[in-house]
Amino acid sequence: MPWGRLDGLRALVVGGGSGIGLATATKLARDGATVTIAGRTEAKLDAAAARLADAEGLRLRAARCDTMVATDVERAVEIAAGDADGRLDIAVTVPGGGSFSPVLAYDPDQFSREVDLNIRPVYLLIRYAAAAMTAGGSIVATSSTAAAFSTRGLASYGTGKAAVDALVRIAADELGARRIRVNSVRPGLTRTDSTTGMFASEIVRTTFLAGQPLARHGEADDQAAAIRFLAGPESSWITGQHLAVDGGHTLRSFPDLLAGSTATTS
Repeated sequence: MPWGRLDGLRALVVGGGSGIGLATATKLARDGATVTIAGRTEAKLDAAAARLADAEGLRLRAARCDTMVATDVERAVEIAAGDADGRLDIAVTVPGGGSFSPVLAYDPDQFSREVDLNIRPVYLLIRYAAAAMTAGGSIVATSSTAAAFSTRGLASYGTGKAAVDALVRIAADELGARRIRVNSVRPGLTRTDSTTGMFASEIVRTTFLAGQPLARHGEADDQAAAIRFLAGPESSWITGQHLAVDGGHTLRSFPDLLAGSTATTS
């Protein structure tokens, strides 16, 4: 297959109704892939698919999916794999999140839930997508720069994302013999609906900018471009890697976000 094209490939984007997921689905579809977007809110998925159909003539399929529920993820993979041969080529998972809190202030159950919120969707997608990748394929998880830093105030989120990257490496090693590649992207602070609370804080915005050599915040398309690269033939000899898409933030240090904030991140 020529670089730059994904014709004939089938892709599933979990969390594809908005933000990074929708931007990724759009890029994959523009390059010729047959794309299914999955998420919890069916109306949101249908609206996103309709907008792209009207604006660009792109046809996305939609699959309602609670990313924490194994049977939902399995069904989304089946829908994306489609017709008789049931083959999937590309699988992307975006959802995750957490709250700001000092380590000792978490309720133990809350901490466990938030770690699980980040790692379980990735495990479930790998588990079911790999089974459908009968001709090989690419799985891309969304991690975070929080996986690479000591992120004060983001213990559950950072722990969950570090677990994502550990799982990516192990899965890449185990699945390589089946020609299935597994990688992750590590977004820096990126403007999406789920980071509205962070962008509403001038202190957070300016603190992050001060730590970024490229001195601008990320957009969903920045992350989507990296995911598209890892999904396609251009990265066919890359697996088990974590690509930071953060304006150079990991060259410096992560800001201290404790400061009493109650915003969420993803």
